[in-house]
Amino acid sequence: MGMLYCKNKKELLERLEQLNITYVNESFSPKNNLANVGENETHDPYHFGTSLIDIIKTIPNQEIGTHTFSHYYCLEEGQHIEQFEADLKEVVSLNENTSSLVFPRNQTNMEYLNMSKKYGITAFRGNEDSWIYAPYTSKTNSKTKRLLRLADAYVNLTGHHTYSVANIQTDPLINIKSSRFLRPFSKRLKVVEELRLRRIKNGLTKAAKSNELYHLWWHPHNFGKNIEENLQLLEEILKHVDLLREKYNFQSMHMRDIVDVMNINS
Repeated sequence: MGMLYCKNKKELLERLEQLNITYVNESFSPKNNLANVGENETHDPYHFGTSLIDIIKTIPNQEIGTHTFSHYYCLEEGQHIEQFEADLKEVVSLNENTSSLVFPRNQTNMEYLNMSKKYGITAFRGNEDSWIYAPYTSKTNSKTKRLLRLADAYVNLTGHHTYSVANIQTDPLINIKSSRFLRPFSKRLKVVEELRLRRIKNGLTKAAKSNELYHLWWHPHNFGKNIEENLQLLEEILKHVDLLREKYNFQSMHMRDIVDVMNINS
């Protein structure tokens, strides 16, 4: 997220002055959530992240995409495409040559894709092909959908959502769809934790055997609680990927890698 790049609160305020997002629900605006933001990363490492970004840049095979500058909600009431464009301009000003976009809260707005393309975005993470994962707003995210998405994390209700490179949508942007959100560990659901791991392993195995893609993602802050349990699950997943690499030549790739493969094959 672009705001993490700000070196201090002064820079953050100056950049946010360029944005005037007219959400009907004003609580969504980053300007209304600044009271708890500290002066810089030293005093507030939760809201500033330049040192972490610098570390990521030193690690091979990493991609810095964008989650928009201001965690922009592309489907919420009140905002409009000109405001989204202003947010994209702030992303471009970070000089990261960013080409991959993940819509906050998975609010994929198809009307905004052409605008994203104008500012150098070539790919985005789309939603899974199921009505329970279709883009939703704060008002349309029903309890039924939330419960079904939770159940689907443990039991195969909607499929594994793997897909081949040949079947990726390319117009107006390359749609590298989600396969699975790695939910954080829950003490309430500890007794079915093995089902969650098995669900992901089965999807990865299907993708490896079929020479398909499996797009696994999560929020970094999801690991901020129950750190040991979350890292243990991730380690089990990575061990399984390692086995699949040895057996099926299964590869770990980021979104720009997929775009590069598609360009080679085109």
